Amino acid sequence: MQSDGKVVDGSLLGDANGVEPAPGRGKDSGKWQKPRFSRKALMKCCLVKWIITSTQPQDKDSSDSDLELSTVRHQPEGLDQLQAQTKFTRKELQSLYRGFKNECPSGLVDEETFKTIYSQFFPQGDATTYAHFLFNAFDIDRNGSIRFEDFVIGLSVLLRGSVTEKLNWAFNLYDINKDGYITKEEMLAIMQSIYDMMGRYTYPCVRDEAPSEHVDKFFQKMDKNRDGVVTIEEFIETCQKDENIMNSMQLFENVI
Repeated sequence: MQSDGKVVDGSLLGDANGVEPAPGRGKDSGKWQKPRFSRKALMKCCLVKWIITSTQPQDKDSSDSDLELSTVRHQPEGLDQLQAQTKFTRKELQSLYRGFKNECPSGLVDEETFKTIYSQFFPQGDATTYAHFLFNAFDIDRNGSIRFEDFVIGLSVLLRGSVTEKLNWAFNLYDINKDGYITKEEMLAIMQSIYDMMGRYTYPCVRDEAPSEHVDKFFQKMDKNRDGVVTIEEFIETCQKDENIMNSMQLFENVI
């Protein structure tokens, strides 16, 4: 369930065998519909909502709300460089930075702040574990904090990147220990954290064993050489060739 009280459709989790969701979910209940992600829909992600909310007019003089750079512990790279590295316009980057700076005057986001963000958007579930994994995916330097550059570059991939770029980012998320491989345990940990955050509030209801069943099916398809791990090549190739797995991967665009 989202923060606005709407039920999240559990079919976004897909099924590795291509089985259609249970009937009775609406006018097109007999046929599973591929999720449609318009630009407007993409801009509804949790991280963007957090930024946009923080840039809303407040009862402060504009000169007061625009913090001086001297108070910022970490100053980001120039807008020109970030514009070249991302698919955001200069105006969008300025807006994102204002919101980022309002919420994080030091110029850095720590993990506890990140977890607080997700707790606000998924109050009915436990977002702690998923937020931890997502934080580590953004924390490129592995130093316990996210810079504005890390944040906006990752956001650009998630919102406007190519399919391959998004899959590379998703692989990094699944690869919890960052050793270049995904194990079944790592995949299950990510999937379980998503269910803990929102799965139990989907319709139709998700069974407790569902995460494990999904992982078993997905992993069997991805682990081509049966060596017990999934490489980036296996991951991307399988996702691009299997529509059901690809649809499942798009779940991240709803919970990021």
